[in-house]
Amino acid sequence: MPQVTATTHRTIGAPPEDVLAAISDYREVRPAVLTEHYRDYRVEEGGRGAGTVAHWILQATSKRKRDQTVDVTVDGHALVERDRNSSMVTTWTVEPAGGGTTVAVDTRWNGAAGVGGFFERLFAPKGLQRIHDGVLANLEARLTGGA
Repeated sequence: MPQVTATTHRTIGAPPEDVLAAISDYREVRPAVLTEHYRDYRVEEGGRGAGTVAHWILQATSKRKRDQTVDVTVDGHALVERDRNSSMVTTWTVEPAGGGTTVAVDTRWNGAAGVGGFFERLFAPKGLQRIHDGVLANLEARLTGGA
């Protein structure tokens, strides 16, 4: 199966340790910065960083949804979410950038084969990038006191 990849990034005017702490906080920060594309969000274990298990339904379009239960690991400046229900893996990478931090969000999964897979590879990355852009904008607003 061909792999599908969606990547986006944003530079946020906050220190890397604050950004990593925020994206690692599944109890308070994460539910506050998610867009309307996420529903039925809950923390099943932990709640802060490695060892967290969280659940949500990602409603990418009116017809496309993913019921996700993710296991969280942290490796240095990268937080990894592995979905138990699919091959989807999302990696949040935090790197210093001037006076702030660049956050990259990279999501990969094994796509469908055939014509359906062709359209998935063509359209799904752009849609997921828009969703992640919204989450990163909300994260930036929360960390920098923006609107």
